[in-house]
Amino acid sequence: MARYSIRELEKLSGIKAHTIRIWEKRYNVIQPKRTNTNIRYYSETDLKKLLNIAILNRQGWKISEIARLHTDDLTDKVMRFTYNSKDVESQIEKLVIAMVDLDEAKFDHILSNAIMHDGFEQTIIKLIFPFFEKIGLLWQTGSINPAQEHFISNLFRQKLMVAIDNLMIPDKKNASNFILFLPEEEFHELGLLFYNYLIKKAGHSVIYLGGSVPFKDLVETNKMIQAEYLFTSITTVYTGDKLMAYIQNLAETFPKQEIFITGMKVFELSEPLPTNVERISSPMAFNERLESL
Repeated sequence: MARYSIRELEKLSGIKAHTIRIWEKRYNVIQPKRTNTNIRYYSETDLKKLLNIAILNRQGWKISEIARLHTDDLTDKVMRFTYNSKDVESQIEKLVIAMVDLDEAKFDHILSNAIMHDGFEQTIIKLIFPFFEKIGLLWQTGSINPAQEHFISNLFRQKLMVAIDNLMIPDKKNASNFILFLPEEEFHELGLLFYNYLIKKAGHSVIYLGGSVPFKDLVETNKMIQAEYLFTSITTVYTGDKLMAYIQNLAETFPKQEIFITGMKVFELSEPLPTNVERISSPMAFNERLESL
């Protein structure tokens, strides 16, 4: 069973740690446990209950009213509200619960409803990207166990692969060639897959190399393809000077290509990038950039 600190509960639920402590003492809504060294922690059950409380509280329910509900009644009222809810925060919270419970049916239901309402592309941008951003910290700190991480990532990966497979083979005149890849030892592939979807949907050709691509393999691929564009994402593998060195090496090795780069670590850089490297801030920004190609 995963353990959560009160700060992690705050990040996932949007409820301030100070408020959580008040609710604990005044209404006994959740009961933290303590380690052998007397450090407070919360269980998956506590997390799920707090997420449900957050949903109702955001809809105008008073905490005093929520606290009187039996756990089953709380879950039932939340399910009734969120069954067709378009509230993004509530949907994200239900996705977190689906992840914690390893509940594929719940994940499918939430995602299918969102796609029916907003379409596939907007659902990824408005719901799935914020969801992964919200739980990203927990992945890095180990508060989500590997089974939960693999479960939710693989479910979403399946959805993306189906959407990509359903796209028509590009027949656009003057279509550009892209090589998509992650650096060696970088495995966070979901964002790259979505950019693959956007590029193909725009009518361009993609050579998708996936995660952890050795640099020499990237060079060899480009010798065969002579792509106009490279696209990569860096989330964990490089930081600071090492990241800048990798980007500089890309720019110098592929001087004739325009290189698009995104990812959490890239956003932290303050140094100017080489002239043939462009930082992509979001899928929306990249969509606009695709229109200009």
